[in-house]
Amino acid sequence: MGRSIGLEDALHDYLMDVSVREADVLARLRDATATVRGAGMQISADQGAAMQMLVRLMGAKRHLEVGVYTGYSSLAVALALPGDGHITACDVSEEWTAIGVPFWREAGVSDKIELRLAPALETLDALLADGAADSYDTAFIDADKTNYDGYYERALKLVRPGGLIMIDNVLWGGSVIDQEKQDEDTTAIRALNAKLKDDDRIDLCMLSIGDGLTLARRRD
Repeated sequence: MGRSIGLEDALHDYLMDVSVREADVLARLRDATATVRGAGMQISADQGAAMQMLVRLMGAKRHLEVGVYTGYSSLAVALALPGDGHITACDVSEEWTAIGVPFWREAGVSDKIELRLAPALETLDALLADGAADSYDTAFIDADKTNYDGYYERALKLVRPGGLIMIDNVLWGGSVIDQEKQDEDTTAIRALNAKLKDDDRIDLCMLSIGDGLTLARRRD
């Protein structure tokens, strides 16, 4: 998603001009991704900036990412983490993640990012089995939509009390309100949105940045 949903061109350009301090290495990775198959999966630069702010406000050191794509969100968060920060980055595509790795290295943050190439549910279950519950400060979910609920439930166990889960694409290009859209991805996002509205384990906020970003804070 190259820009926030619903913003007209002039307003988007103004927002980018006055508020987004995108590092050069991030901008070049975004440009490199623009020509890749599935480039629409890229988060917008303003969403990356928002995620960096949230990670810093949380004082995060340990971050979990489900869905890496070409590594822009991983890089953005890694740049915002302290020197001893750590990201567990889950994806299944060596082809796409390999695009981001040289940029991680150039930015000096590759040692912060542990890339696990396997189905994310398997990786998350393995983390839980290894005793990683309550150990992450923040998490970002941006992978296959039909498994969003499974990713959310596991992330809720892996983040600490007071930890923050960020969930991408929750507006799904506006399809969530189009009842003619009944494909598996759309219905999965609708179901999760409805579930989170009544989930008393979290504090909840949905932002219209990017393609919709849900913030779910695990209650203490």
